[in-house]
Amino acid sequence: MAIFCSRKVIPVPDDGAPRELLFAYGTLLLEPVQLSVFSRTPEVRPDTLSGFALFTVEIDSASVLATSGRKSHPIIRPTGRPGDQVPGKILKITVDELAKADRYEVAEYRRIAVNLDSGFRAWVYTDAG
Repeated sequence: MAIFCSRKVIPVPDDGAPRELLFAYGTLLLEPVQLSVFSRTPEVRPDTLSGFALFTVEIDSASVLATSGRKSHPIIRPTGRPGDQVPGKILKITVDELAKADRYEVAEYRRIAVNLDSGFRAWVYTDAG
């Protein structure tokens, strides 16, 4: 299997490794960040997350700044209001890649499991505060 990303086709690993779904809405959608964190661009599909709203957070981590090229990063917080929606994409990644994403994210974020509007259950990084 292969996927199209930007101007090139990138094979999706078919190594039998367990897969995880990660809902991304910020810098993990940037191709340079994906290549740095995962060493590839994962298979993606659009989705939304209701009951959360998008904010920004200033990042001080030199390694994250070097990878993303941005000091201000998006971050989401639960609102409990169904009308609040965060657009994003589901990334299909391995368990090892999820651990790599955990190392990329800074202390302002924590990973939780959520039910997306599509019905898929996925991990997402939210405000740790």
